[in-house]
Amino acid sequence: MNEEIKTFTISIYTENNIGLLNRISAIFQRRHINIESLTTSQSEIEGVNRFVIVVNITEPQAKKIIGQIEKQVEAIRAYYHTDEETIFTESCMFKIKSDLLFEEPQIQNIIKDSNTRIVTVNKEFFVLEKSGRRHEIEALRKELNAFGIMQFVRSGRIAVTKEEMKITEMLLAFNNQ
Repeated sequence: MNEEIKTFTISIYTENNIGLLNRISAIFQRRHINIESLTTSQSEIEGVNRFVIVVNITEPQAKKIIGQIEKQVEAIRAYYHTDEETIFTESCMFKIKSDLLFEEPQIQNIIKDSNTRIVTVNKEFFVLEKSGRRHEIEALRKELNAFGIMQFVRSGRIAVTKEEMKITEMLLAFNNQ
C-alpha cells in the first residue's frame, strides 16, 4: 500500500443529529490527525447533510478513518478522494478601511487582477469576496496585508468528485426508508 502522505478530501453523508460532529472529530483526534478544513452543509437530498473534511494523511489511514466513520449510527456513507479526483474551491472575505479603496489605486488593481468581488462599501469599510484555491486566497491576503486588513475569514473546502458517484440514488433510497 502507498504510505505517501497526501491531501485527501473526505466526504461524509449523514443524518443531521446533535453530537455527530464531536464523534467524527474524535475519530481524527484519536489518531492524532489534524483537520485542515471542515465544512458541513445540506447535501443534494433533503434531510441528509454532508461533511467535507480535508486532511493530510496516508491512504491506509484514510481507509481506516472511513471505516470508523461509517460505524457511527448517523453516518450513511463516507468516501475519500485525492485532489486529482475532485473539483474544489474555498471562499473568503476581507474587510478593509474604505478610504483605501478611493485613495490607493493599487487596491483597485488588486481587486480587478484577482477576480475579487466588492460585496459592500460604506463610510468606514468595504468588504471583498473571493472564491478559488487556497494558494490564490493566500496570495491575495498577502497583497492586501500591506494595506491593513480589518477582518479576514476563509471557508473550508467545498468539493465535488469528477467521477459520477451515484450517491443520489443511494441517498434517495435511504431517505425513503
